[in-house]
Amino acid sequence: MKKVEIYTDGACSENPGKGGWAAVLVYKGKEKEISGGSGDTTNNRMELTAVIEALKQLREPCSVELTTDSKYVCDAVNKGWLYSWKKNGWKKSDRKPALNVDLWEELLPLLEKHNVNFNWVKGHNGHPYNERCDRLAVDYYSHL
Repeated sequence: MKKVEIYTDGACSENPGKGGWAAVLVYKGKEKEISGGSGDTTNNRMELTAVIEALKQLREPCSVELTTDSKYVCDAVNKGWLYSWKKNGWKKSDRKPALNVDLWEELLPLLEKHNVNFNWVKGHNGHPYNERCDRLAVDYYSHL
């Protein structure tokens, strides 16, 4: 399996509001930047979209080290919440509906295809790729 590093971030001007997402994919020292956004979204949707869009770039199953500053995304996958929500009809442990189900459903087959290890990094704390993704995401929504 090819080993790929992915760094992602999402950003919003207000929550909800205009938002952007970005990712940097690194394979054998080569980098690829991608970004996008929406005029009416939330920060969590942008964080999730960044992960989804980055994984969609991979043409074959890969071993992925994915770094994000989103506790929402990291914890949902690493703590198994995502799988519990799905098993329980997209209800959380408090029986309230899970949010962003459309995006979680889009992410699940990508997680089955690739071996993804999610890593959390504190945002706005000097991590070069996290800072770069944040700038790309903000730049994107600033032009909406």
